[in-house]
Amino acid sequence: MKAAEEQPVRREAQLRRSFITILMVLAIGATIASLAYPVFYSYPHRFDAVKAAIADPGPVVNTPWGPLSTADRDLVAQVEVDGLWEISAGRQAVDRAPTPAVKEAGAELVAGHTDLDKRVRAVAAKLAITLPTRPTVEQQGWLAQLTAAQGDAYRRDFANLLREEHGRIFQQLAQVRSSTRNTLVRDLATVTNRTELEHLSALEKTGYVDFDGVAQDTTASPAAVPAPSAS
Repeated sequence: MKAAEEQPVRREAQLRRSFITILMVLAIGATIASLAYPVFYSYPHRFDAVKAAIADPGPVVNTPWGPLSTADRDLVAQVEVDGLWEISAGRQAVDRAPTPAVKEAGAELVAGHTDLDKRVRAVAAKLAITLPTRPTVEQQGWLAQLTAAQGDAYRRDFANLLREEHGRIFQQLAQVRSSTRNTLVRDLATVTNRTELEHLSALEKTGYVDFDGVAQDTTASPAAVPAPSAS
């Protein structure tokens, strides 16, 4: 009888000890998780958090290379979309070769933007920025204008359309280069600025740049980049 009476008491004590053990395990697990969370998400190559933030960008996104602003992202996309149409325009100039200077300027465009394309894609991959895949409607119009032009009209259109666009991007490069706190964007802006200056010089050497017209047109904004799709 006595053993039968003690059995429920022992069972209740065992259940109490099991419950206490479960609570201790849960508490220890919560402590480990709270310690691991900041390490996991601050790890330099943890880009999932960056991608999630860029999907809903807000004013600034923190990255391992410094804060990433809307202006920073716009510049990265702008460098890419400018290269898409300028490489095509440069190849056309090389193929048509109306003068040695125009051919040389075309070759400069192709070489410079091919290199920039590699750089901008590497930067975009690290910062989780979705790049445009084709020129803007306005840029496609410029390419169509060049394709339709012949002789002296082609030479003038080539020199001035591209000279004007390079002048516009210079303004954006200067603004972002001086204000960005992101080292990847700053380095890209520096390299792009140097490349754009080389292209300006090559275009001006063609002898077809209308500097009076360029002075008026470069006050406009660069060709608008299409809004990137969600990555």
